[in-house]
Amino acid sequence: MKETLHLAFLKQAENLYKYPALKFKKRGRYRDISWCEFRMNVRDTALGLFSLGIKRNDKVALLSENRPKWAFADLGILCIGAVNVPIYATSTKEEISYILQDANCKAIFVSDKNQLRKVLPTKKRLKSLKRIIIFDSDKKRLSGAISFNELIKLGKSLDKEKPYLFEDLINRPEKEDIATVIYTSGTTGPPKGVILTHENLMSNIRSCFDIFPLSRNDTALSFLPLSHVFERMAGYYFMIMKGVVIAYAESFLKVEKNIGEIRPTVICAVPRFFEKVYTKVLDTVVKAPFFKKQLMLWAINVGKEFSHEKLDRHLISPLLLTEYVIANKMVLGKLKSTLGGRIRFFISGGAPLSKEIAEFFYSADVQILEGYGLTETSPVIAVNRLNSFRFGTVGKPIAGVKVRIAKDGEILTRGSHVMKGYFNKSRETRRVIKNGWFHTGDIGRFDKNGFLVITDRKKDIIITSGGKNVSPQNIENLIRTDRYISNVMVYGDRKKYLTAIVVPEFKNIQSYARYKKIAFKNMSELINEPRIYDFIKRRVDKKQESLASYEKIKKFILIDREFSLKAGEVTPTLKVKRKFVNEKYKDLLNSLYE
Repeated sequence: MKETLHLAFLKQAENLYKYPALKFKKRGRYRDISWCEFRMNVRDTALGLFSLGIKRNDKVALLSENRPKWAFADLGILCIGAVNVPIYATSTKEEISYILQDANCKAIFVSDKNQLRKVLPTKKRLKSLKRIIIFDSDKKRLSGAISFNELIKLGKSLDKEKPYLFEDLINRPEKEDIATVIYTSGTTGPPKGVILTHENLMSNIRSCFDIFPLSRNDTALSFLPLSHVFERMAGYYFMIMKGVVIAYAESFLKVEKNIGEIRPTVICAVPRFFEKVYTKVLDTVVKAPFFKKQLMLWAINVGKEFSHEKLDRHLISPLLLTEYVIANKMVLGKLKSTLGGRIRFFISGGAPLSKEIAEFFYSADVQILEGYGLTETSPVIAVNRLNSFRFGTVGKPIAGVKVRIAKDGEILTRGSHVMKGYFNKSRETRRVIKNGWFHTGDIGRFDKNGFLVITDRKKDIIITSGGKNVSPQNIENLIRTDRYISNVMVYGDRKKYLTAIVVPEFKNIQSYARYKKIAFKNMSELINEPRIYDFIKRRVDKKQESLASYEKIKKFILIDREFSLKAGEVTPTLKVKRKFVNEKYKDLLNSLYE
């Protein structure tokens, strides 16, 4: 059998046909979709698209939040040899129009009327865009679109008419055919379409297959956008190949609630998720009555000591073991309970994870396996394993993936995981793939045990006017662990010292203000209060005690709202767009040097 994504799925569906494959929330409770039903919907979607004139190598866009129909559409597209072009549900009309035009899409799936309204103006301008299929609509036709139900009916009708057509179609695509064109989030400019073949993604899945011991007895909660390569490969294709049940969160805001309902055994998440959980735990400790607070602090310290001894392979004393059992039962185990009580491990990617946070979770018997990769590498380059890991690293390279460090510290990689190239951008492709080696743009090194350590993005490195090289991500990760600070972005390239934009943790800073009897009408008024600035300054300084003088933030500005996706300040995986934010706050930041 050819190793294409859709054939691997169909084989799994045949093996597990009676077992649950997907879970989704409907009318207040989670419902199951069996592998048999999953396969049938994929078949009908594929034949429905074929009946609409979609052919092999045609580009079909997918603009939707995570849901079962996303999977039906994706695999249906692949079954007929077409190419999936996923678009973030949070994208603007302009961003959607750019992608549809650049990729020359013939059709698009949209989740609802809100997404449809973003696409309709583009359809009028683009001759290539022939079809719009809407998920959430019972009507057959809706303002230039057809409903997904109608597409399914077309597929069923064609299957009755030509019962062997589906079998013929699924065997036409080759493993070197393009499976998807994923447009990067564009932290530094217009997004580029990354061309990934079936083999790119399948080779990555094969390399990770034995690293994560998962089976049909496991359940994964999906809440990161499927339009991002991390969730697409690790939280979706990989889970399918392992037979893991995928449960869809209702939304990012309801993840905590859905975790309690689903009680997942594995979750793919970005560092921002762990930062929020960590901050919430610290907040609980601080607000606890005196004796309970002392107990919680004691338990956290015991957990840290126990985990360090365990990691260093030291013989754990009977006293420490007894203390840990008590600490785990009274305090630490409650963190695992808030995560559903069944979690085996998390997989973290998309951005660097704070070492302090990873150690904290581990002390509570919750392991986070941090990995590293890019859209251009399908995505995994390296990852920590359950029995071989180091905090502060992204693990060792996976099988079949070659990694070396260039003279300037840039991480280079080579293998079948490396993209085919950027869509319609041969010059940009040649800039990053040289002699078969993909230049990641990340700076890193291998430690003495062969674990890969990421220092920073090459383009993000700050060089002070004194000639010192500073990695802003390390400083930001350190400061974000403070319970009164939600986010931070370091600034200071070619300047004599570092400055920053600091986003307070608004709920906690308001509580502090009330405790100190500081009057305020709104957040804007509160962040301009000198006593609040001084308080945050002390917190920042405390976090920076271990840093060299040139690495320390000397001054900063406070802003009265979170960096937002809507404002274009962060990517869909919540990474700050430095260039954009630097330009937006340029005058304020430069005033800190006057």
